[in-house]
Amino acid sequence: MIDVSIIIVSFNAAGDLDRCLTSLHRNRPLIAHEILVVDNASSDDSLSVARRWPDVKVIASTANLGFAAAVNTGIRSSSGEAVLLLNSDTIVPAEAVEGLLRELRRHPGAAALGPRLVDASGRSELSFGRMLTPINEWRQKRTLRGLERGDPATVQRVEALPHEERWPDWVSGACLLVWRSDAEAVGLLDERFFMYTEDVDFCASLRARGRRILFTPAVEVVHLRGRSVAAAPATTAEAYRRSHLAFYQKHYPTLAGLLAVYKRLRS
Repeated sequence: MIDVSIIIVSFNAAGDLDRCLTSLHRNRPLIAHEILVVDNASSDDSLSVARRWPDVKVIASTANLGFAAAVNTGIRSSSGEAVLLLNSDTIVPAEAVEGLLRELRRHPGAAALGPRLVDASGRSELSFGRMLTPINEWRQKRTLRGLERGDPATVQRVEALPHEERWPDWVSGACLLVWRSDAEAVGLLDERFFMYTEDVDFCASLRARGRRILFTPAVEVVHLRGRSVAAAPATTAEAYRRSHLAFYQKHYPTLAGLLAVYKRLRS
């Protein structure tokens, strides 16, 4: 029986994918696992990179399906008791996969969990939070702006947050472990979200069934962030706008019209 199926979606980020797969093989999980790379019609060497590893199952899409649809393709092609969604721009240290599964098993009420994510310099990332609402979104953007400015108080506050176990509304899809039974019970990820907000929506669906989302500082994973975004910034920005609007149409339909007008005015 396979304990964990590791699903990596790749799009024009061959260098990151190579680092991610190298870390998984250098620090090979000591539990039964499988690795699947779903490539979203990359035009770089992503497919060649994935195929260098004989134990990696490669699924080559003929078109860019978006993140959620590609993840679902990987889940349907895998068989692990748990599924690890893993960005190609992550680096996985030794015992991280085992640690995530151990923490998920330790909390029977949890459907999914995420680890502490850090950048290349070891600085913490905001990888969990409250349900996306206008006020919570404003608070998070204000925090991110403070981080970008290097505001000492903001940096200190964010660095303190990921050192305690928490039960947030969502954890980042950059590294998210979920029980297959829970993922299947909610119909997997909602494919209307091409890119962005799909993790928040997925966690909301899990919580709607009475299950919980866990953030654990017991495991740390490096997240280099934004490499696929850098390959196509304009396309990525448009994908974010569409997903953001789709999220509000699904969860807050009365606000969706106002958001659509606001986005048109801004553009």
